[in-house]
Amino acid sequence: MAISISGVLLLAILAIIFVRNGALKFSHCLVCVLLGFFLAGTSMAPTIHEGLEATAQIVSSLRP
Repeated sequence: MAISISGVLLLAILAIIFVRNGALKFSHCLVCVLLGFFLAGTSMAPTIHEGLEATAQIVSSLRP
C-alpha cells in the first residue's frame, strides 16, 4: 500500500505541474491516466466515486 500511495502522490504532483504549465502533451496525458488507475486501486476510490456521484446528481437536478 505504501508504494501505491507514494506513486499516487508522485503522479498527482506531475499532473498538477503539467496542467499549470499549459503544455499537456501525450506523455503528460499518460501520466494523468496512470494517476487515475492508481487512485482507483487505493482506499480513496469509494470516497472519490461517491463525491463524483453526488456532484453529478446535483448538476442533473439544476434547471436552466
